[in-house]
Amino acid sequence: MGAIQLLQITPEQLQQAILDGVKKQLEDLKKEFQPKEPEIYMTRSEVASMLKIDLSTVHNWSKSGKLIPHGIGNRIYFKRNEVQNAIIKLK
Repeated sequence: MGAIQLLQITPEQLQQAILDGVKKQLEDLKKEFQPKEPEIYMTRSEVASMLKIDLSTVHNWSKSGKLIPHGIGNRIYFKRNEVQNAIIKLK
């Protein structure tokens, strides 16, 4: 690794140059950063009321693969974004 010589620059100027570079990188990151939204799990009745359908339709759609059920214990939940993506596919 080669040696780097800094001529005609004070430690304060070097520190300010580093800070400016870091600030610029952070601003670029903020422009492109999209925060991840937490998963929202919905019950069968919440899905039914959201789609304005019957519970038996939710059951049939989950059995046919149109909706993907997720089980926790004895409970069945559906991810909200998967339900919304299923709506787009059905149109």
